[in-house]
Amino acid sequence: MKQLEKLIKRIYYKVNINLRELGSFDAELYIREIVPINQLVKFYGFYGITSHHPLYFHFSNSNLAGSYFLGKCTVDNSVLYKSDIRGDELKKKGDILHFEGADIALDHDEKISIKNSFLIKTLVHNYSHDPENLEEFIIQNTASTSYANIHGSPVEGCFLGPFSTVDLTTLHDCLIGHFAYIQAGELIHQYVEPGSILISKTDEFDFSFNFSENILNQYISFEIGKKPQGIFIDFVENRKVDFEEVFNVVHRKLPMPVPFGASISRYSVFKGKNWIGENVLIAQRAYLENASLGKGSNAQENCYIIYSTLEGFNVTAHGAKIINANLGLRVFVGFNSFLHGKPGCALVIGKGSIVMPHTIIDLKEPVNIPSDYIVWGYIANQADLERHSMPLEKLSAIDGEIKLGAMKFTGSGSAFVKAFRDRIEHILEANGAFFDGSKFKGHAQKGQNIAYNIIQPYPMGVNKGLYPTIDITL
Repeated sequence: MKQLEKLIKRIYYKVNINLRELGSFDAELYIREIVPINQLVKFYGFYGITSHHPLYFHFSNSNLAGSYFLGKCTVDNSVLYKSDIRGDELKKKGDILHFEGADIALDHDEKISIKNSFLIKTLVHNYSHDPENLEEFIIQNTASTSYANIHGSPVEGCFLGPFSTVDLTTLHDCLIGHFAYIQAGELIHQYVEPGSILISKTDEFDFSFNFSENILNQYISFEIGKKPQGIFIDFVENRKVDFEEVFNVVHRKLPMPVPFGASISRYSVFKGKNWIGENVLIAQRAYLENASLGKGSNAQENCYIIYSTLEGFNVTAHGAKIINANLGLRVFVGFNSFLHGKPGCALVIGKGSIVMPHTIIDLKEPVNIPSDYIVWGYIANQADLERHSMPLEKLSAIDGEIKLGAMKFTGSGSAFVKAFRDRIEHILEANGAFFDGSKFKGHAQKGQNIAYNIIQPYPMGVNKGLYPTIDITL
């Protein structure tokens, strides 16, 4: 295992060098307790093949334990532990990107390129939004920790804390704290504090919110030399064994009949009595228990939907958790949000409402969120809701600045609401929610007939834990 140990040390060095301008930082002190090295030889890697996605994989001098790959991907000198590298939205040759009034055509198919990086239970999805590098979605000299999301965000020389999300943002030499969410175009040499929520578009709007340290530490804390701790970690750890059973079976019968236009990943978990409608997408590592998902809804990677009803065309973004809740039509639940109703403390969300990324709703009394509202922050009761929500119509009317508790918004409210609604519509379209039998195919339909292939590391010797150099193409 000497070569694997050497590789890991090299990655730590690369990350630390890139972050040296942000002060004393040692990635090893944060990571080594999360994944003991013996874990890296226990699990196989696997990749998907479909007729809808270009086939090209290159792996060299890397460990891929428990990780999944789809689309064009290259991995060099990296460690990927139980991560999902999902390249089903990469741009293709001839596609046009519109940027600041210019139309830029791609000369080649885009690929995800991971170099000198350590990704732990991390999702990589979407495509590069960096106009300077459209054909390569780069993740380089970077470490990310449990349940982080790298979504449409090339990252170089960065460290991402647990349950953080970088979304449609190019990052250079940045330290992203745990449970922080960033959508800001580009960041360079920045430290983003834990629990910070920032959505910014130049000359149009800025939305910001910060969780209090007291609240945040209950749900997720992350200290040097310790594993991540808190309610979020306990929640997923308590259900880990259900996923182990799924990954240990080679041939698995799907848990229920698949409706027209829908798809269920064989690497998802179903418990109890569940129902899904047409055009529903259930991604790998999604977890359903006594759940009902209406037509066109989805459960993405690391989503948990438990004792809940989603009426239809609901978007549940990567990492979101919905427990004991009833959601009306077209409710959007953002990345890594935690919606936790309880028996006797019902959570009801009206149609068309937006739950912002990284929102925590953990109820101590029943809460009813009206239709067409936007909510954020921390909500335990009706009084919290009044401080952390507003009608979308009211937000759309803002042109200037508003503060509500720890939330600050400046700019055009109508532009902000339109951007969210347009993106939700795009997500539904990309997921295949509107498929009519011939037109509007999306992920749900394109993932119906997918073949999985397993790859294994060296089992013994100095290369133990490393995967052989592999090139897979058509």
